[in-house]
Amino acid sequence: MPSHEELVKRMDAIPDHILRECPICHSTFFSLRAGTSKTCPNCGYGFRITAKRRAKITFDSFEEIDKQMTVPEQYKDEKYLAKVKKAKKVTGINESVLTGIGTLDKQQVGVGIMDPFFVMGSLGSATGEKITRMFEEATRKKLPVIMFTASGGARMQEGIHSLMQMAKVSGAVEAHSQAGLFYAVVLCDPTTGGVTASFAMQGDVILAEPHALVGFAGRRVIEQTIMQKPPKDFQSAETVMEHGFIDAIVPRKEMKQTLKQLISLHTKEQGYGR
Repeated sequence: MPSHEELVKRMDAIPDHILRECPICHSTFFSLRAGTSKTCPNCGYGFRITAKRRAKITFDSFEEIDKQMTVPEQYKDEKYLAKVKKAKKVTGINESVLTGIGTLDKQQVGVGIMDPFFVMGSLGSATGEKITRMFEEATRKKLPVIMFTASGGARMQEGIHSLMQMAKVSGAVEAHSQAGLFYAVVLCDPTTGGVTASFAMQGDVILAEPHALVGFAGRRVIEQTIMQKPPKDFQSAETVMEHGFIDAIVPRKEMKQTLKQLISLHTKEQGYGR
């Protein structure tokens, strides 16, 4: 029987892409078992995926809008711009949100998908502008909106300009709502900070993926504020749902069908669509 040292050496020799460890249940499995949906076969946790992959597995078709919009030229910080450049290469998009018009069962919908690999899906001035424009386009065309959130919060490199996006996007969401149109949110891992404090919690229906981290402030900030240690799972989607902030937790493999049903119900009720 091989010793512990020999087993460790064998594990180190396995290429990184062959095996995967779930950050929730800590099970190790062959990467192929995660499937096209990239979910843990044991606990259902949805691994973080790019916005482009999510669009591909969720919508029957998708047409991007405001594709070229990116960080404004006014920001000259070289470290920040280097991060943005790397994020563009990794994700294939120019900003931390992919926006466009998608279709589900021939019904058009406005779509926003935040990308956790683009500077942690942070909310910058261009991000907020893209989301606002998408809502305005959906309002003009009388379309429902589906928003996938995955964000570390406001982008501190842009200071007050990033924080202003919360109010701007919320105003566009309200105008869409006043037009009698449906808005569904899917909270993905992680959804935190100013995104949680604004448009992520303004949906008519709020869904979440299993075990997604959902919160406002980070654990360390909360511990230092209340001088106590919160429960280990206090920011899990399951706990947040228990306290009434989420309507349902939907596995990624079932998300497309669930969204189809929601859109179908609300488009028939509101008298627009096909």
